[in-house]
Amino acid sequence: MATIQGMSGADVKAMTAELAALLPLWIGKIYQYDNASLGFRLNGEEKARHLLYVVRGIRAHLVSELPPAPKNPSGFSMYLRKYIEGGKVLNIEQKAIERVIIITIGKGPSEYKLIIELFDEGNLILTDEKFTIINALAQRRFRDRDIVGGAEYAIEAVWPERLTFEEFKEKITADENDIVRALATKLQLGGIPSEEICQLAGVSKSMPCKFATDVQLRPVYEAMKSWIAKLTYARDPVIDAKGAFPFPSLVREPKEHFATFSQALEAFYPKPVAEKVIEQKIKLSKEERIRKQQEAAVVNFDKKIAEATEISEIIYSHYGEVQETIDVLAAASQKLSWQDIAAVIKKSDLPAAKRIISVDPKNASVVIDLQEKHKVTIFVHESLEANVGRYFAVVKKFRAKKAGALRAMEAGIVHAEKKKAAGPGRLKPKWYHRFRWMETSDGVLVIGGRNADQNEELVKKYMEGKDTFLHADVFGASAVIVKGVTERMDQAVQFAASYSRAWAGGGASVDVIAASPNQVSKTPESGEYVAHGSFVIRGERKIYKDVPLEIAIGVRTEPVLAVIGGTPSAIEPLASHSVRLVPGTFEGNDVAKKVLRKLKEAVPESEQKALKAILNTEGVAAFVPPGGSDLKEPAREGADRE
Repeated sequence: MATIQGMSGADVKAMTAELAALLPLWIGKIYQYDNASLGFRLNGEEKARHLLYVVRGIRAHLVSELPPAPKNPSGFSMYLRKYIEGGKVLNIEQKAIERVIIITIGKGPSEYKLIIELFDEGNLILTDEKFTIINALAQRRFRDRDIVGGAEYAIEAVWPERLTFEEFKEKITADENDIVRALATKLQLGGIPSEEICQLAGVSKSMPCKFATDVQLRPVYEAMKSWIAKLTYARDPVIDAKGAFPFPSLVREPKEHFATFSQALEAFYPKPVAEKVIEQKIKLSKEERIRKQQEAAVVNFDKKIAEATEISEIIYSHYGEVQETIDVLAAASQKLSWQDIAAVIKKSDLPAAKRIISVDPKNASVVIDLQEKHKVTIFVHESLEANVGRYFAVVKKFRAKKAGALRAMEAGIVHAEKKKAAGPGRLKPKWYHRFRWMETSDGVLVIGGRNADQNEELVKKYMEGKDTFLHADVFGASAVIVKGVTERMDQAVQFAASYSRAWAGGGASVDVIAASPNQVSKTPESGEYVAHGSFVIRGERKIYKDVPLEIAIGVRTEPVLAVIGGTPSAIEPLASHSVRLVPGTFEGNDVAKKVLRKLKEAVPESEQKALKAILNTEGVAAFVPPGGSDLKEPAREGADRE
């Protein structure tokens, strides 16, 4: 059931049972290797150590070794360490038969839930004991749920093995499809398990559901419960031609048996270890290894060609629905923000709205489910034909790649491996980089307007949910939004204080006002006027007194190259070299040049070339507060890292 595309719900049930059998456990170190994979060291009794490797959307299982620890921990891994490192694992369970693992952790008086999602793009989500989201690896908003700080994580689901026969019968006979499809979709068992359950029950998988009798359904019900129970109590993990399975298939011969399901999955999936170690283990020559990579690439090209071709056919076969989606959303986008559109879609019961499963405001695109093999991404401001053209372009691109790879293989050419760029790459541009921005030490984004127009835009388009609105208690201050819940509000309020007109006034500190989004309004009191870029705050607000004005600007070299700026306590631990600023006498451009010179002096010659593209006056000036500044201290080495 576990294929190269990922684990099924049945696999997750088997893995959950395997992990739960190891309790009690304690959370050790947590590592994040990239934007998809993390490693957890789990400590057991009598110095037992277990290594859990997670690739969101694909797999979660124990491994014999984790990849080498990153030089610098990521913001999200540091956030998880703060909350759950050292905590005791109280329970490991699955959400129904879904591809979701829920790990309950007790730390001090608090209880947390670490939720590992293995469906679609996957996610790792940290919640409190009541399933209120604290943070997530990927924060997103979907039509039927929000994965953002402060939102409630939905745990409602159908547990097939808990259904009475009458409940089972009601669900199955309400389906218009055959029995195998009803088991796979209505009860979320998946295709292969549903076929095996039908075979165990001795019924045809094409048996219509609507007219099925008790005599026909009772064996299916009993077979389903028996099959699910084996995932927990009768595992015999194997690998066969199709993938890794908790126990042998009824119709395929296993290639190899394993003592644990984790061992089977580790043998089946690519090893999460350094490339050199992989080479040593499989003992392939460089030429053999590259030839295997070429062969795998051709298979991957075929997959992408087939998928793009199928999606283009899906679009044409649902011409009316796709065109309706484009027309409705293109018209709506002229009047509403994409955040408003997403909210309307979420509440609507119209068929057109129900087709939309996610919205990407940055690209003005939506993902729609047309009840076909693939979900389809549609760009709203492009015609239907242009959207199909995007997929044709993908087909053309990968056909050319495949042809080139085949020519090379036929000619016996082994292309030299691409050399990885020395050192980390540059920070990729994000939508919020045009504003003032910073991330707190626990990974929460803080953004502020550079002018009145940006203040208006931030409040209108980007303030939502459990965000916090901050504003220095001085006329003309930047509107600052804390995007989610943070334990380091001290850093956020210092950011708001420093990027305000209080800096230009030359003071040492200023008060900062905090309010919730529903308190912020553009509607003035009768007879009053609210200027462009300014807002009215109603109701009780929190005031942070005498917040010091101070900013740090530094160079980050791991895991990406970037100039960063903001509150010193948030910036300096991340920067290899940094300079602090306080209100003073030198104008913005002069200060940027002084900071740039100090940073360049501090950077070793070995790093000069790599940093040349990012270390410039413009990059530094983006973080200099408005008004005069002085350098408080020379460049310094960043804080020690793990």
